[in-house]
Amino acid sequence: MPGRYRVTTASIPLARKALLEDLLPLAREAGKIIMEVYATDFAVRGKADRSPVTEADEKAEAVILSGLVQLTPEIPIVSEEAAAEGRIPVVGETFWLVDPLDGTREFVNRNGEFTVNIALIDDGVPVAGVVFAPAPGELYAGSIGAGAFVEDIGGRRAIACALVSDRALVVVSSRSHGDAEQLEQFLAGRSVASSITVGSSLKFCLLACGKADLYPRLGRTMEWDTAAGHAVLLAAGGRVTDLAGQALRYGKPDFVNPHFVASGV
Repeated sequence: MPGRYRVTTASIPLARKALLEDLLPLAREAGKIIMEVYATDFAVRGKADRSPVTEADEKAEAVILSGLVQLTPEIPIVSEEAAAEGRIPVVGETFWLVDPLDGTREFVNRNGEFTVNIALIDDGVPVAGVVFAPAPGELYAGSIGAGAFVEDIGGRRAIACALVSDRALVVVSSRSHGDAEQLEQFLAGRSVASSITVGSSLKFCLLACGKADLYPRLGRTMEWDTAAGHAVLLAAGGRVTDLAGQALRYGKPDFVNPHFVASGV
């Protein structure tokens, strides 16, 4: 299978922008399958790490993996459900990170705050990504050098971080994985105007749209949880660092993230 893109073009902004456009229908197709399962009395199973998994996770992953292989057969793919089964390819400088259903707990709780996440990693950096929230029909995407945008009922429009550093902060945190005491300690001494809780990668998207300023994550996450949202945020002018201020990078041997802070300011 020749594919439509070559690995050697992955770091070129125009090539990434073209590739990003081909990811949009793929994310939407996965979202359609997820919503079909969402409308049923689906079963919930537990994985080895005790996190939940459903038929929607598995079916969406199959669609995404098949599509990515057709687009870029040379680029290895690291995906959550495959990784849970021990199927992790050897990755080099360029690879895909996929979470077919980010926010499975939100999916199970039927609150609509779940997403499809697809990201391209190049030299440790998430250079392009798509986050699709199928319940509200909101798609966020971006690539470094080409900017970020959202597609919703109003069509497509560019988005960017607020980039206002002298105002009281709007802080966003996880709905299902929060640690209120740690978060309170981290925010001590900062001027906070309000706080928002939301599930999945939508937290990154709120920053990318300028609707929030800071997202501290002081708990365990995996690279596939964050890469797509991180890519959108970078394209919108934001950043993600560890607690020492170093840029969050991808391709670690165990794919586990350190605690981090995502910021739009």
